[in-house]
Amino acid sequence: MAPRLRQVPRAEADSKVVARTYDLLFGARDPVAEPGTSTGTPGNWWTVFANSPDILEHCNRGFALYRSPHRKLDPVLRELAQTRAGWARGSQFVFSQHCKSLRGLGVAEAKIAAVPHWPVAEVFDAKERAVLAYADCLVLDGGRTPEAIFQALRGFLSDEEILELTYITCLYEMHAVMSRALRTEWDDRDDPVTEVAAPEGFSGRDFLDIGRRDG
Repeated sequence: MAPRLRQVPRAEADSKVVARTYDLLFGARDPVAEPGTSTGTPGNWWTVFANSPDILEHCNRGFALYRSPHRKLDPVLRELAQTRAGWARGSQFVFSQHCKSLRGLGVAEAKIAAVPHWPVAEVFDAKERAVLAYADCLVLDGGRTPEAIFQALRGFLSDEEILELTYITCLYEMHAVMSRALRTEWDDRDDPVTEVAAPEGFSGRDFLDIGRRDG
């Protein structure tokens, strides 16, 4: 399996931003011929985005922005929302990578494991639950946010922190969507929801027959 778009080999990396990115992540290797990153991913997100150097540069600036020391938002809250965004949007890549980021920030394994079922988990405090609820509003409800959730968030975060949280979470929903669409990294997999074949001799009319008999 491979991404749906062409990967750019090092020999064709004429753009400075692509060359710098490859150097940083892959050293002297050609990441197409010798794939792999330090986190264990194939690294083909980068080689696919290298098709458009200015888009790759824009993405790189986005990564630098959310990790900037100028950010007011607690990085743990940021990563909780990013991880939940990956899970909610069904991106194994985004979810997996940000589980690793949470771990790197010292977050307990019990919390990381509970991100998929956070509404019934008892390991999150009130601030974390407000952040996770807001992330679900952004990703699962397209931004539709009940006032009670937003006011809960206001009880813990400043306007600047909420704006950062909103922007970063939506940014990573976009990355999750694109990764699935282009089948990069751990999202290079077939959809698990497929038809399960019926037994031999079954007719679709059987459902109608049941309805008629009950009537």
